[in-house]
Amino acid sequence: MIIVLKPEAPADSAERLIARIKDAGLKPLHMPGAERVVLGALGDERVLAELALDSDPAVESVKPILAPYKLVSRELQAHDTVVDVGGVSVGGDRLAVIAGPCAVESVDQLHETASAVKAAGATMLRAGAYKPRTSPYGFSGHGLEGLRILREVGDDLGLPVVTEVMDTADVAVVAEAADCLQIGARNMQNFALLRAVGAAGRPVLLKRGLSATIQEWLLAAEYLMAAGNAQVILCERGIRTFEPATRNTLDLNAVPYVKGKTHLPIIVDPSHGTGIRDLVPPMSLAATAAGADGLIVEVHRDPAVAVSDGAQSLYPAQFEKLMSALAPVAAAVGRSL
Repeated sequence: MIIVLKPEAPADSAERLIARIKDAGLKPLHMPGAERVVLGALGDERVLAELALDSDPAVESVKPILAPYKLVSRELQAHDTVVDVGGVSVGGDRLAVIAGPCAVESVDQLHETASAVKAAGATMLRAGAYKPRTSPYGFSGHGLEGLRILREVGDDLGLPVVTEVMDTADVAVVAEAADCLQIGARNMQNFALLRAVGAAGRPVLLKRGLSATIQEWLLAAEYLMAAGNAQVILCERGIRTFEPATRNTLDLNAVPYVKGKTHLPIIVDPSHGTGIRDLVPPMSLAATAAGADGLIVEVHRDPAVAVSDGAQSLYPAQFEKLMSALAPVAAAVGRSL
């Protein structure tokens, strides 16, 4: 339920009502605004009804939250959430660009690639230390050593780092090394992992599942927020359809649709969304024009020898060209790089 207080409500009204909500065994939310104080109450709707909050003299209105994803819903929070990842905002006026190789292969490989993407204007570094692979014989990452390299290169270049966590047992160690924890498409509905990452206290990048509906994706984000983490970034990375020409079908419909349903920022991954290097620049431009808050792009110093996802990785020169092309598109939709 959303409880809107009257403008003239006494200053202690919010605390009093929050105490009533809490005493009833429900979860209270406090959202003070410039013109109105808004409270939220999550839990059994029968208990909420028994509280009869609409009869309280300090209350202007009580409205149900119709969306199944309560904390994520724009019904509960009208203004956009801006997530801070190591000093870089995601969801503000500036387009966030996360770039780097699919995987941490070596210090030299990561440092050279990271230096190139930073010089071109990327504001965060991505690379996998733990890699989920369809085949058990594929490169599955360097694990702890990969995390160490990623942190070292990020610190050396002053770039916040984003990396994937795949197992609840690894959450603490990945959270210690990374500025943002990524939950990959395959784990979008790994509910134990969502709860563990939600409680880790780090920003989270939540990728959409390969076959997940938007509602399922937003409910996965609800798991993270229900575990106490309000710093959630959604990532559209393409869904599996009947079309085999590209690796996935990049669902850019999702960008404006999701922004209407939730206050959370949304970024787009054109690398996994297409799987084809030459399609990454045009889909990056399209995602920016559609209103995405950022991009996550795979770049490798030499994609021909990449241990994973080389076919969808840009060469550094291509990434530099993409960043130049993004500037006027970002400006056209009211953003800067």
